Amino acid sequence: MIQAVFTTLGQVIVPIAIPVLLGWLLRKYQNLDTRPLMTITLYALVPALMFDALINADIKPGMFWGTMAFSILNLLVMWVIAILWGRLLRLSSPDRAGLAMISTFTNSVNYGIPLIVMAFGQAGMDYAAVYVMMSIILMNTAGVYIAARSHFSFISVFKLPAVYAAAAAGIVKLLNIQIPSGLDTGISMLSTALPPVVLMVLGAQMAGVKSGEMEGGHQRTFWSGLIIRMLVAPLAAALILWAMGIGGTQFMVLLILASMPVAVNAVVLAEKFDASPGVLAKCILWTTLASFIVLPIVIVLGH
Repeated sequence: MIQAVFTTLGQVIVPIAIPVLLGWLLRKYQNLDTRPLMTITLYALVPALMFDALINADIKPGMFWGTMAFSILNLLVMWVIAILWGRLLRLSSPDRAGLAMISTFTNSVNYGIPLIVMAFGQAGMDYAAVYVMMSIILMNTAGVYIAARSHFSFISVFKLPAVYAAAAAGIVKLLNIQIPSGLDTGISMLSTALPPVVLMVLGAQMAGVKSGEMEGGHQRTFWSGLIIRMLVAPLAAALILWAMGIGGTQFMVLLILASMPVAVNAVVLAEKFDASPGVLAKCILWTTLASFIVLPIVIVLGH
């Protein structure tokens, strides 16, 4: 098993770590501003990949609905775990909200997509595209509710072009529309640019995380988030997938995506609604670092 873990580390994780390291170095020594890159990613690269992946996907209706059902069920289970854990430790309301954000939302775009492409190719992207689409919707609905603890906004979902890209891909497939080769090539070219760009952005964002001291409830929230995201989440996802009867490549892809580090975009909501943004930022850094060890083990055990 140890040899298999190191093989996976070398073949999958190391190639991903290279652009992450480059992004970290660019932020540290060239003061890289990630905001323009995030705009390009959110409004061009992610929609292109979503459209391209769904157009080329070969997913039967049962698999499609199974992936959507898992996305929702897994979020609910992790949310309940975070609520019970927070009450057990008697965390403050902002810390409980922060712990829920850490527990429920994973870095499926910036980190998950490149990992799935590297490990499974198009076969994995067939499932990852559906999971990512659901993650975007859930982040901007349930994520807002969790972070704010009292507010709910569905309209923010429709501000994201990835949702329209998914809808357009569905219409094209449903009506069997033939896309012009030039347009198809251009969209595919944009989609292939996503993995290295988002990984460099991830590295730059990790370099910007401040490692200040945390005390009391913040410290308990940080360690709880680290344990839940990197240990409890993979186990819970595996049990849910087993209970749903999901296997094969779909099992592995969904297990890996559900075991990802904390979602980078979660800290944006945390800052807006005062859901312990400092704790989330630190958890993003340390869960990402821990994932270089945990994810190869998850991949090997999942096989």
